[in-house]
Amino acid sequence: ISGVRDIHADHAASHIGKAQGIVTCLRATPYHSARQKVFLPMDICMLHGVSQEDFIRGKQEKNVRDVIYDIASQAHIHLEHVR
Repeated sequence: ISGVRDIHADHAASHIGKAQGIVTCLRATPYHSARQKVFLPMDICMLHGVSQEDFIRGKQEKNVRDVIYDIASQAHIHLEHVR
């Protein structure tokens, strides 16, 4: 937008965008779950033994929190790349 032509700035912007997308998805999880939809990566859910139904029912068990933590950790990794 500002006319910056730098490969490093492009790389940083890419990682910021990925982190923001992940966080937006996490923040919207309660909203979507209330509407019977789950947009989280099922491979991570399956790794922790969590189903879509667990999110739809609003369970707060440790394995559900672990899924959220793992996904949030991916956003954190992208921010660390930017730094």
